Parts: sequence; C-alpha cells; structure tokens
Amino acid sequence: MFAHLVLGLRSAGLPASITEWLTLMAAMKEGVAGYSIDDFYYLARATLVKDERHLDKFDRVFAQCFKGIEPPEGVNVEALPEEWLRKLAEKLLTPEEMEKIQALGGLDALMQRLKALLAEQKGRHQGGSKWIGTAGTSPFGAYGYNPEGVRIGQDESRHRRAVKVWDKREYKDLDDTVELGTRGMKLALRRLRRFARQGAATELDIHDTIQSTANNAGHLELKMVPERHNAVKVLLLLDVGGSMDDHIKLTEELFSAARSEFKHLEYYYFHNFVYEKVWKNNRRRHEQVIPTWQMLRTYGPDYKLILVGDAAMSPYEITMQGGSVEHYNDEAGVVWLERLVGHFRRSAWLNPTPRQSWGHVRSITMVNDLMEGRMYPLTVHGIDDMTRELSR
Repeated sequence: MFAHLVLGLRSAGLPASITEWLTLMAAMKEGVAGYSIDDFYYLARATLVKDERHLDKFDRVFAQCFKGIEPPEGVNVEALPEEWLRKLAEKLLTPEEMEKIQALGGLDALMQRLKALLAEQKGRHQGGSKWIGTAGTSPFGAYGYNPEGVRIGQDESRHRRAVKVWDKREYKDLDDTVELGTRGMKLALRRLRRFARQGAATELDIHDTIQSTANNAGHLELKMVPERHNAVKVLLLLDVGGSMDDHIKLTEELFSAARSEFKHLEYYYFHNFVYEKVWKNNRRRHEQVIPTWQMLRTYGPDYKLILVGDAAMSPYEITMQGGSVEHYNDEAGVVWLERLVGHFRRSAWLNPTPRQSWGHVRSITMVNDLMEGRMYPLTVHGIDDMTRELSR
C-alpha cells in the first residue's frame, strides 16, 4: 500500500528508503493518521522527508499521487486587517481599461464592498461581475480579470494587477543543488574571486622547501603555508514569489553556482522589494524574520551585495509608506535600498527579465536609477559585466 507514493518520491530525486516506508506503514497500522488525507499528508512528510530542501518536491509528488481524493475546501476569509483599510493604493489604468471595467473607487471602497459581499454571498460563484468567485470580472476572487481587485483563493498571480493578495501564500526555498546549466554562470562568477592564504599553515610550499633545503646544505627543511582560498565575501538577496515564480529555474541555477564558487556566501529572501525585514526560510517567513537593520550590522562593508529580482511591481511599493502588498511598511522601500547601497562598498542588481523589456516597466527603470545603472540581466554575459563592476 502507498508504494506508488514512495516510488514517485524516488523518481523525483528524494532519498526515500525502505526503512522510512516501513515506518510510515507501522504508523498507519497504529492509526496515527486516522481517515484524514491532511493527517496522512503530515505523517508521510514527517517520515519520508529528511531535508527541508525536499519539501516542495514532496508536495508536488503527493498532490500527483492523491489528486482528487478530497475536493478542495472553500477559502475561509476572516476579519479584514484594519491596516489594509487605512491605506489607499492608487492604481494607474489605461483609458481602455477604464472604459472596459468601472473600478469601485480605490482601495477603501473596494474593501468595504468586499465586506458587504462576504455578508451577502452564501455559496460558490463561477464567472460574472459581482460576486466573489472565479473566472469573472468581479474585483474579488480568482482566475478572472479586473484592473483593480482583491485576489482570493488563487495560487499565483496572472495579470500582476491585484491591489492586495488575500491568501497567505507559501513560497519555497531555492534549491542549491542544481547543476545543469550552471557552468557558464560559475565561469562568470569566478571573476569575483580574490585568493588569499589565511589561517594555520597546513599546505606544503614546494618552492620554499626546495630553496630552504638548498640553503641548508641539502638537509631537508619543510616549509608550510596556509591553504589558498577565495576571500571574497558575497551577500545575496533573492526576490521570491509572485512574478518571480516565472524565473525559479534561472534563479536556482544562479544560487547553485554562487554556493559552489564562494566560501563566504550569505543569502536572504525578500518579496518584491526589501523593507524592514528579510528571512532565511520561506516556509517560516512569518515566524522567523530577520530585521534588515540586524543584517546591516552583521555584515560589513567589505561584503559585495547582489540583489536578484525582476523589479516588476507597482511604483508605490518602492516610493510609498505602506506601499507593500503584504504588510504595512513604516518606511518606503527606497529608504531601505538607499541604506543597503550606502552601507556596502560594491552592490549590483541582477534582473531575470530580458533587458529589452526594462524600458517598458516603470518600476524597473526606477530601481535601475536607484542602483545608479548597476542593474544587469541574469545571463552569463550580464553576470560577467556585473563581476567586472564589483571587482573594481
């Protein structure tokens, strides 16, 4: 029983052994999971996954193996956060969009209308332009279109136009074991390397040994030196979730290349733009956050700062207090980016979107200006140009 799950995990690259499978079977025999698919999911994950990097792969295999056993439950929408109602996030619409769909009058009116509809609506709704549902033009729901709306119950962004995203989204950590396609990135990143010999003398210095032995009338005199290693320190800040879902593979290749090339590499995640907090683990990003001030105090100016993100967002997320799509930020994103760039002597931004499209997105132009032109495409040539700049 459940052999297809274990075989699927092994095919996906997870090291699920027969011992772990027998442990799962023993737990099922004792009734640990009962008759709930959710309980079985957590039991199987606890017994078959030994490394957090494999959690996302486990989720995909589990969903494929048990798809359709239980219908998806409705979205449980709780009380609306008051801070969302205090901030009016003005959206820029084209004349065509204004003619096509009449917006409700800003975020305040939008959230008030959502409250009213939650009280009126009693069931699921498909299509249409009024109720909270799917595949329609209502400002509330999922898989539809409205230039100014609240997304509820949709697993990812489609038009990048939501004013606020209602669901508590789960992001995954980037896999740092990817090898295919990283060789060119590794070669480009090597330009940053600066070798030094530090620490205990553990390596034989052949040339000095020969010279010292010759000077000592042929009596062997061993000379040792510290091991030679790359002394460059890199701080990597990675945008994750939202529009960056389109660039996961490319970003993972960069992450893997950087992990293999730099001994002193530190990394943190952010979403859309850096504000007052970052995090190490995307599955615990609400519980285990690191204040950005703490990060600045931890890593000195000698670290080379590399930010990775597509910079595709509302301009208000950069310039406005409260502009973040996920929380109320007391200080604008531009303030934090200026602090980062001012603290580190060398910094750059890698963008996975093609360079030819940058001029058509206002937020990308703004970020490039804030970086003083040090934005580079996430390609081998772009990384090569970036390393030339950071090595100066």
